[in-house]
Amino acid sequence: MMRDVYFLVLPQVMALDLTGPAEVLALSGAFRLHYIGPQEEITTSIGMTVSRIAPLPASLPPDSIVVLAGVADSRQQLDSAPALEAQRWLRERRSSFQDRTWTLVCVCSGSLLAGRAGLLDGYRCTTHHDVMERLRQQVPAALVKDNRIFVEDRGVFTSAGITAGIDLALYLVSLYVGPQQAMATAREMVVYFRRGGDDPQLSPWLRHRNHLHPAVHRAQDILAHEPEAEWRLDALARQVFMSSRHLTRLFREHLGLSVREYHEQLRLAVAQQRLQQGQGIEKSALAAGFSSSRQLRRAQQRWQE
Repeated sequence: MMRDVYFLVLPQVMALDLTGPAEVLALSGAFRLHYIGPQEEITTSIGMTVSRIAPLPASLPPDSIVVLAGVADSRQQLDSAPALEAQRWLRERRSSFQDRTWTLVCVCSGSLLAGRAGLLDGYRCTTHHDVMERLRQQVPAALVKDNRIFVEDRGVFTSAGITAGIDLALYLVSLYVGPQQAMATAREMVVYFRRGGDDPQLSPWLRHRNHLHPAVHRAQDILAHEPEAEWRLDALARQVFMSSRHLTRLFREHLGLSVREYHEQLRLAVAQQRLQQGQGIEKSALAAGFSSSRQLRRAQQRWQE
């Protein structure tokens, strides 16, 4: 299902705050992008003109995502007439964000715009380090967190500056589309997939993917496609056109794990998913490629130690 994303665009918007997340979401193929704002045409932080911006709408479809990108100089530009109009528009629709009819995403000083509209009161949030103290002063009810790439709290997502918007957009792809699509999008853009410091750890489907070796990625893709299969090392190595010894060395170098250890992590993830679906430990173990529930428990113990 395609999800609608509305970028609220202000004059002097930070170009990468806008285009970085937009590119991620567009490449994922699962989002319809719209651009709305108080003015039909604006100039960005780098002098580029953006035109054909739709007016601020009276309503949005349910489950829409509203993205507030930062501006070049939030000390002055958030007091401009267009910014104040955007702030009023957000404040009037505060209930739609609070009841999660819409999702709020803030990049860089977009958090300050949201905070001024009352959308961050009582929410954990973050922003660019240069804006952090002003966010605390101007929005004392916000629970501002330092040293975070991004923060998620009850359907409100806020990120630090500039490239952190790309990290947050990749996380949204993972959340709404799936971790494998997020990983594929990150690889297409040649960027790392990262999570915020207080978010859950990466699942095995995404962990150990922050490298650029194509053959290792191919081997990981093969294992991830059929984790329950009995993959012999030599058979997997032939699939990626190298020797078993060389593939083993590359896994150690780029993942810090053996091929067997990585494969076992994928199988454990499958088993955990089946357990959460209520299938029982024996069925879950067999579905993940373990020979028995006993073998599954031993694998779980190895990674808990």
